Amino acid sequence: MKPAIRSAALVVLALAAALTSGCAASTTTQDPADPAAIRAFADEMAERHGMNAQQLRTLLIEEASHQPDIIDAISNPAEALPWHRYRGIFLTRERIDGGVAYWDEHSQWLAKVEARYGVPPHMVVAIIGIETYYGRYRGRHRVLDALRTLAFAYPPRADFFRSELEAFLQLTREESIDPTAPLGSYAGAMGVPQFISSSYRAYAVDFNGDGRRDLFNQPADAIGSVGRYFADHGWQPGAPVAVRAQTRGDAWRAYRRDDLKPRDRVAELRAAGVETTANLAGGQPARLLELGLEDGVEHWVTLENFYVITRYNHSPLYAMAVWQLAEAIREARQ
Repeated sequence: MKPAIRSAALVVLALAAALTSGCAASTTTQDPADPAAIRAFADEMAERHGMNAQQLRTLLIEEASHQPDIIDAISNPAEALPWHRYRGIFLTRERIDGGVAYWDEHSQWLAKVEARYGVPPHMVVAIIGIETYYGRYRGRHRVLDALRTLAFAYPPRADFFRSELEAFLQLTREESIDPTAPLGSYAGAMGVPQFISSSYRAYAVDFNGDGRRDLFNQPADAIGSVGRYFADHGWQPGAPVAVRAQTRGDAWRAYRRDDLKPRDRVAELRAAGVETTANLAGGQPARLLELGLEDGVEHWVTLENFYVITRYNHSPLYAMAVWQLAEAIREARQ
């Protein structure tokens, strides 16, 4: 999360074999982290947050461990797959039926989320369905190990993961969690909704009123926290998410953008030859999305609510999978 930069744990779990097959497993057992850097980090934490520097050094050097498979996993993200393969992981009968069952079981909390945050039940259910298969698969890595590995042995994003390690240590103190206990994804996301540490601290809610924000064991808190996350990132109740589109001519090609934010207008896309299957207001911010099929491409016009989904995971494939699963669950339950 942006705190929204994050990865879906279930994506990794579902594709681990496919993504790593044929790749030689790391045989390096030596810890590449610089002990001096870890000690300096512990000293900074002590100065900024009043933590015990010696206890942190012991935790990070002696109790946490470098995990080479975490480096392998983050180097092979599931979002690198083409859309037609990525979609097939999530849009299954079993996952749709599981979403209906989860909705039925937790309908009371989902209704309260919609009333408070304006986020409909099927969207919350789809997020949890994709992230952890409705809470069944929450990751196999200790969060402490994942963040320690990425913070001190993954230079491309070391600064980000050091900030997440800092947030994790603050979180465990605030929520009275043993820092060696939580399991999560290779990127340090945890709990039923797979929040990274900074997002847990910023967006988790005590939705059942028991005095704790527990995303591991309390479905109400997990459901409420997803709703708050969407609301705080600008979810527009009742507004469309994405609509199918057809293209004509060549002018539309200039509107294929890497930026996930909808910065063009529906009227501009229409003038460039993009025709949608729904009647959208011409002044509405929009983005043209092209997705790869096995034998071609398909086009969509995505809107502000689609962008909100990408704040959970910065991938248009992820957002489209969430939305299509949500729609399938809603239709199946009706």
